[in-house]
Amino acid sequence: MIKAGIFLFLFSAFTLSCEAQQIFSGNKYPLVDFRQPLDIEPPALAGSFGELRPNHFHSGMDFRTNQREGYPVYATADGYVSRLRVQNSGFGQAIYLNHPNGFTSVYGHISRFAPKIAAAVKALQYEKKTFELDEFPAADAFPVHKGDIIAYSGNRGSSGGPHLHFEIRDTKTENTINPQLFGIQVPDDIPPIIYSLYVYKLNKKPFNEYTPKQYFQVAGAAGKFHLMHPGVINVSGEVGFGIITTDRHNGHSGIIGIYSIELAADTKTIYTSSLERFAFENSIAVNSHIDYPTFKNSRISIQKSFVDPGNPLQIYSNLVNNGRIEFDDQQVHTLNYIVTDARGNKSTLSFTVHSDGKTPVTPDQPAGVPFSYNKDNTFAADGVKVVVPKGTLYNDLNLIYKVKPKPARGAYSSIYQIHNNLTPLHKGFDLWIKPDASLGSLTGKAVIVSAGGSSQGGIVDDGYIKASPRNFGSFYIAVDTVAPSITPLNIASGKNMAGIAKMMFKLHDNLSGIKSFNGYIDGNWVLMEFDTKTSTLWHSFDERTATGKHQLKLVVEDMKENVRTYSITFYK
Repeated sequence: MIKAGIFLFLFSAFTLSCEAQQIFSGNKYPLVDFRQPLDIEPPALAGSFGELRPNHFHSGMDFRTNQREGYPVYATADGYVSRLRVQNSGFGQAIYLNHPNGFTSVYGHISRFAPKIAAAVKALQYEKKTFELDEFPAADAFPVHKGDIIAYSGNRGSSGGPHLHFEIRDTKTENTINPQLFGIQVPDDIPPIIYSLYVYKLNKKPFNEYTPKQYFQVAGAAGKFHLMHPGVINVSGEVGFGIITTDRHNGHSGIIGIYSIELAADTKTIYTSSLERFAFENSIAVNSHIDYPTFKNSRISIQKSFVDPGNPLQIYSNLVNNGRIEFDDQQVHTLNYIVTDARGNKSTLSFTVHSDGKTPVTPDQPAGVPFSYNKDNTFAADGVKVVVPKGTLYNDLNLIYKVKPKPARGAYSSIYQIHNNLTPLHKGFDLWIKPDASLGSLTGKAVIVSAGGSSQGGIVDDGYIKASPRNFGSFYIAVDTVAPSITPLNIASGKNMAGIAKMMFKLHDNLSGIKSFNGYIDGNWVLMEFDTKTSTLWHSFDERTATGKHQLKLVVEDMKENVRTYSITFYK
């Protein structure tokens, strides 16, 4: 028999569009309130809601803009501007609209705001003397009507190319919701593709990089898939399953994500994941949703059909024993996958397994310090302390700890290996390392770095240097005494900048990262804009810089208070 427990059927189907295609949801959303945010026909996506991304689920729809910037972005419904955000990275520039129906629409990576909004943003930047802003205007400051131009598409922030990032959120909870549930559609009659099946030998142990698995290639088309080499799969003990699956839509489509995965054993559903909505603080749990060790080693995303006990995502339902199945009856069982995209197109994969009745054999796992996913965990040894709070781990683990000799140059402690980078963490952990005596007066410049040289930050704490890395790995203490570098791109001392719209620079910091940048023309603060992905800093000239001779001073500081100043005279 299959030890399963009680089967729950929690999902109901509802009609998404006039084509009567269906997707799973326990909620109904308004289908006519919202319009498309762009007037590009037909709409095409570079990324879909819930698509698997490194360390997060994609939180919206990425609309293609023909590899160009500057398309008008329209208010998708009546409402008002509720938030204006300018960042070095992330969305770069984004505008948020609250709507009377209880939802908020978000438009990211824009090149510029509509004129009235842009003027208000710039005035605030000058008032506060800062490039980055996160403002929440009053409801009567910028009312909008459906179809009003609110911004223009761009490539700002962490964008990998020109496009519009679009979201719909629940205004109260700020959870992000699949926009296609609101009738924001793209042409799509193409079912998802299923590439491969994996069988995991769990045997009542926590899932980790040592969990054995079998790979089975899948073939098929037009929504009907099967194993490349059909046959009965022999299993024993407790197992779990996983698949690799993606989707496309009609027209100019990249590879995008699917909406739901359902797995049934002998017609009984044992697992469903449905990317209807999620909370931003749980988005990093994509690393628990997938086979993270395989992703780290090969960049392949296997979506597991069993749920780790510390996974906080609310995208799962119909779970039986968290998707873990124990086969012990020496019978043949049929399993069925149903994969659905956000337009309701479905693909299926059926296969059979036989429980051979053998006692499963699993490899021994390295001994270590027991850490629990549902408790606070503390470890201390000579020269190092580790605290992994409750809610950080997705599974119990045996923490591996080693001390290695310090690097030959630039290190002020031994290297401490804190487990490995194949174990995903939901939150950062706290790490203290005691520096050796050679650090001396450089304590204030000390940072903890990973073995690859990436700064994790660092503060002085009772004789230790403390940081909060996001991942396990190997760490040691280094110092940052080097000021950032400033490289002018189109300006030089004595140069006449007449007819040139902006002055541009490249910034670089060797270790701790850029903390601040401030530009002054003739002693007055001027707005400098920064793009992290290109390390480009610029100032767009305006009426504040009149014709004539000017003094420029640019001051850049890193996280360890190392300061670089660039001063020249130029003409305009």
